[in-house]
Amino acid sequence: MRELIVIGGGAAGLFAAGTACREGHAVTVIEHMEETGKKLLLTGKGRCNVTNDCDEEVFLRHVRRNPRFLYSALYALPPREVMAFFEEMGVPLKTERGRRVFPQSDKAADIRAALQRYAQKAVLKHGEAADIVMENGAVCGVKLTDGEIVRGDAVLLATGGLSYPATGSTGDGYRMAEKLGHTIIPPTPSLVPLTAEGVCRQMMGLSLKNVTLKLLANGKTVFEEQGELLFTHFGLSGPLVLSASAHMEEKPGRVYTAQIDWKPALDSQQLDKRILRDFEMFANRDVGHALEKLLPRKSIPVFLQRWGIDPTRKVNQITKQERAALASLLKTFTIQIKGKEPVERAVITAGGVSVREIEPKTMQSKLAPGLYFAGEILDVDAYTGGYNLQIAFCTAYAAATHL
Repeated sequence: MRELIVIGGGAAGLFAAGTACREGHAVTVIEHMEETGKKLLLTGKGRCNVTNDCDEEVFLRHVRRNPRFLYSALYALPPREVMAFFEEMGVPLKTERGRRVFPQSDKAADIRAALQRYAQKAVLKHGEAADIVMENGAVCGVKLTDGEIVRGDAVLLATGGLSYPATGSTGDGYRMAEKLGHTIIPPTPSLVPLTAEGVCRQMMGLSLKNVTLKLLANGKTVFEEQGELLFTHFGLSGPLVLSASAHMEEKPGRVYTAQIDWKPALDSQQLDKRILRDFEMFANRDVGHALEKLLPRKSIPVFLQRWGIDPTRKVNQITKQERAALASLLKTFTIQIKGKEPVERAVITAGGVSVREIEPKTMQSKLAPGLYFAGEILDVDAYTGGYNLQIAFCTAYAAATHL
């Protein structure tokens, strides 16, 4: 039996604690928030997209940074086993579009409660870790901010990144790892809303489903997917936008443009026929009224402005060329992107502890024996769809089973 100290009571920390207890170890979880797993309650809009029901090879294709590092951990605890774990813990699951896995109840609280039950044999200590203590070249405990030292044979850093700091992700883990010689890849926001030009404010609150979003960097497509997005007072949000943000590198001279296809199910000829049908129906009406079957009402003033047509003009006065211009606008509606929202508003943090300094099979530090890592603190991140929580679980499992 070994004594493990887990710093951080989030998804990775709780899963590691429960697994280590099951393996027969004594575990203490240090958590500075009043309750564990707070960030879990925010995931998947409060529904908790717990994993993705795909095989390992497909999964790794959705990991954005350092997928090869995860190879051993993911094969040791693949998505199907995470799903089986939650079912055994009394949380029935369901699989939705994109093979995203959610609790049938649509309540993230059920996932958190399951992890809390799993880790219930661990000692929960409320306090804030200040430093990792080393003696004779090996980790031997954790010093708290009040001066108390909690002794143990191994320490797992599962402190998360910088996203949603109100849930406890303050970046302290980076500082503690860096003091022991680890390289920190500068943390940046990923899976985050995007700030954009003022046209979005005009459509604030409008949610679109089944549209195609392209993200172009200096005119070159770097992301393209169909799904949902939301116009906000500052720009764009929603699942499509969060996924697109992971493809953005904020480099000098890099200009990003979002391009929305409002009617991806129709090609140009089919769309022209659809517009012509609507126009024939409203032939003697103002053109502004003729768009009400084609577009959400909140977007019509923006389209008329972009189209350059007087809204009081009669439909029967619209030329074939003007109709073609409208179809083109519907297929390639562009919005200039200013940048990403701050890391505090990101779903996850990209960057973190360099994986070059960590053993991929065990998650143990190559620099400080007895120090382990799991979850978002690692320089590993993936696209939206349950992949990042799966990374938290499989890295936690790797650490806990190799103590």
